[in-house]
Amino acid sequence: MRTLMTVTSLLISTALLLIGHGMQITLLPLRGSVIGFSEFQVGMSASAYFLGFVGGALVIPRIIAKVGHIRSFAVLTAIFITALLGLEMLDSWGAWLVLRFATGAMICGLYTVIESWLNNQATPESRGQVLAIYTFIVLMSMAAGQGLINVGPVSEAAPFMLAAVFLALAIVPVGLTSRLAPAPLESTRIRFSLLYERSPSAFAGAIVSGLVVGGFWSLGAVFAQRYSASLSDVTLFITVTIAGGALFQYPIGWLSDRVDRRRVMLALCCLGAASAAAVAASVGTPWHMGAVFLFGAFTMPMYAISLAMAADNSSSSEFVEIGTSVLMLNALCAAAAPLLLGQLMTALSPVALFWASSALCGLFALYVGYQCTRRRPVTVEEQTPFSAAGMEAAPTAFDLDPRGLEDEVGDLVPEEAEPAPDAADAGTGEAGAEKAESEEKPAPAPIRLGPEDREF
Repeated sequence: MRTLMTVTSLLISTALLLIGHGMQITLLPLRGSVIGFSEFQVGMSASAYFLGFVGGALVIPRIIAKVGHIRSFAVLTAIFITALLGLEMLDSWGAWLVLRFATGAMICGLYTVIESWLNNQATPESRGQVLAIYTFIVLMSMAAGQGLINVGPVSEAAPFMLAAVFLALAIVPVGLTSRLAPAPLESTRIRFSLLYERSPSAFAGAIVSGLVVGGFWSLGAVFAQRYSASLSDVTLFITVTIAGGALFQYPIGWLSDRVDRRRVMLALCCLGAASAAAVAASVGTPWHMGAVFLFGAFTMPMYAISLAMAADNSSSSEFVEIGTSVLMLNALCAAAAPLLLGQLMTALSPVALFWASSALCGLFALYVGYQCTRRRPVTVEEQTPFSAAGMEAAPTAFDLDPRGLEDEVGDLVPEEAEPAPDAADAGTGEAGAEKAESEEKPAPAPIRLGPEDREF
């Protein structure tokens, strides 16, 4: 409780910021459609947003290290507001690509400020509580922002002005805080090869989550607009999806702490395929919103489960690097998704968004099912505790994640005690997996398995 009191102003700023952000992330696809952009062009602008997010993760931490967290928060928010208002005033597709890239970079920088600040204030004992409350605030604030979009038609300035107001107000609590800002940030490496080596299932989960959930954030509002009678129907569509993901994330995480997480991911892919197909098939029926709720419930937790699988197969000293790789792979796939799905929607029909999502979930279900047959699972006793996570986060979130501190209680073997295999010993990809499998021996309890034995 004492830790939460020290970050109250930061959490209030986070809530205000995410209300405005939740509004704009739905408003912009709708406005793009209103001013005549095709689904492909709307998708391209969304890809620019996610690419900006990746670019921000790589560049902005250096700026924060130079000027500090409070100044960075104010400057990043000011640029975010400027880009948002520019998007409201301009109808040039080229300008939209540039400005949406800027909004992606700015929101990633703001996540970086918030998460590194929370990490600095949290103690090892309070990290799990702080992370859970932070994730709850993110999801609920973005959901709350959906209802505020109805303040006026998306063709007018009123919704954009209200979003800008919330973004501007977010500067006030942080700007007036008397707490000291945290120390400068340290850069984090990204190694997709290490992620795949440790857990192909986590690697696949990051891809399918980026493609399906990223496609929804980019084009879901456009789909809803095509089949809705009013703006309130569109915002209800987005809100119900977010609610499904928020309400089911913890129950699914609870289940994943008690069974093989690969099978949980397999079930999510299968149920995600079924629910996406149900959304496409149920347009205009009374049970459409039920299908939408289940789609959010089964697809949005995929990212957090992927992180948990990655943590199960890495030492605590590797978790930040591997977690960052999961995040960046997810963001890159979210950037790629609208390019494909937008073209399908333009060439076929808007329901192609969910038929394609169903096919992607089914394809990855086959891959994860194959991985389940290759090796022994990480036992429930060896798994790290699940922590909720949203796909929009900065790499600094992994410094806050308590899974990075598991070596203190002995749930993960330190890398020094059980060195990871190098290329000469285990190889990479399928060849390395086959060699490791041939050399694998049962480990007597209570000895913990090293990272090389935990590959999914």
